[in-house]
Amino acid sequence: MSNEEWFPLIDEKGNVIGKATRQECHNGSKLLHPVVHLHILNRQGDLYLQKRSMSKDIQPGKWDTAVGGHVDYGESIEEALAREVREELGITRFTPQPAITYIFESAREREMVHAFYTRYDGEITIDPVEIDEGRYWPIDEIHQNLGRGIFTPNFEQEFQLLEPLLTGNTKPLG
Repeated sequence: MSNEEWFPLIDEKGNVIGKATRQECHNGSKLLHPVVHLHILNRQGDLYLQKRSMSKDIQPGKWDTAVGGHVDYGESIEEALAREVREELGITRFTPQPAITYIFESAREREMVHAFYTRYDGEITIDPVEIDEGRYWPIDEIHQNLGRGIFTPNFEQEFQLLEPLLTGNTKPLG
């Protein structure tokens, strides 16, 4: 049995049209595949970010969304989100709220991002293989560091899209 990771290939409406390996999806082929992101806010309105492990093949050592991961072939978006949150941060009880779905494209990959948010003040246990460190960032501190090369480009783009929702300027968080 192979340890190769298989991702669903999807069309621009999110319908599964095939499958491909992680390597095939990340080699510049632009095969569209789904991922999940979770933004975590604490009671004070600070946003939890993870610093990607230096061993990551994409954007090592950069600060990123609290949780981000691929949907495995045969897995639902909700199942992938629960698995990734459990694996990366050790959180098993949270209430995700859908935020936005969009296509992110870089030189190496093309992903349909399903972003969620939640409020959480419990314990977080990071996976040291995936994450070098994690902490809550005040929104002002995120603003002060945008464009300085410490965040992933995907996080910066997504943060700017979601900031009104995350800060309560459009509707209150759950």
